[in-house]
Amino acid sequence: MNSCSPLRPRLIAEFVGTFALVLAGTTAILIDKAGGGVIGHLGIALTFGLVIAVFVYTYKDCSGAHYNPAVSVALWLRGVFPGREVLPYLGVQLGASAVASGVVALLAALSGTTAAATVASLGATFPNTMGMTGAVAALLAEILATFLLVTVILGVVRSGERANSWAGIAIGGTVALGALAFGPVSGASMNPARSFGPMLFDPEAMRVYWVYVVGPLSGGIGAMAVDRIIAGSVNRNQEGAR
Repeated sequence: MNSCSPLRPRLIAEFVGTFALVLAGTTAILIDKAGGGVIGHLGIALTFGLVIAVFVYTYKDCSGAHYNPAVSVALWLRGVFPGREVLPYLGVQLGASAVASGVVALLAALSGTTAAATVASLGATFPNTMGMTGAVAALLAEILATFLLVTVILGVVRSGERANSWAGIAIGGTVALGALAFGPVSGASMNPARSFGPMLFDPEAMRVYWVYVVGPLSGGIGAMAVDRIIAGSVNRNQEGAR
């Protein structure tokens, strides 16, 4: 149960969590590019994983700590999130991403980061290779990475109060692993909101935004369908044991 009953505080929590995700993750990417790889692939993956872990613990009992349209949609289709709140959550998540990228752009300008490729992309996600082949590879990577992420999240939801102590570690760890494994192929967004803000500042990147919408949503829906089958089987076994 959410401790923040009115919708407004839950939307604020979603805004802050999504803002922190995009701000911290894309700033790490900018610093890495500007510093010639000072943070590295592992460091960037850990940054995204850690910020998710921290804010899952911070707001899980308030907003559910979605921070991701693919998660909100999957939870709605799974029947554990009210449909009337899906669009407000998605709007806040996308808005937070845009604001975070605006802040990152300001920080880059104030710090004297002027390299065109760095300032333009602001940590945007791209397929590893351009063209349809690269887009299809990135799409598959996004589907697989998001499937794994949402599978873990749905497992946490099913575990209820038992999962309170390890929810952030499990979810944040999955984000970090997804970034490590699939980052070289697609940037490992796993989240339409995470990709949205940086792409607003780069029209070239926005041309492939569909990959980072279709991929995560498809992966999330697939995870929901599998979880429904597993949960139904568990329930039948429990009823048969009575």
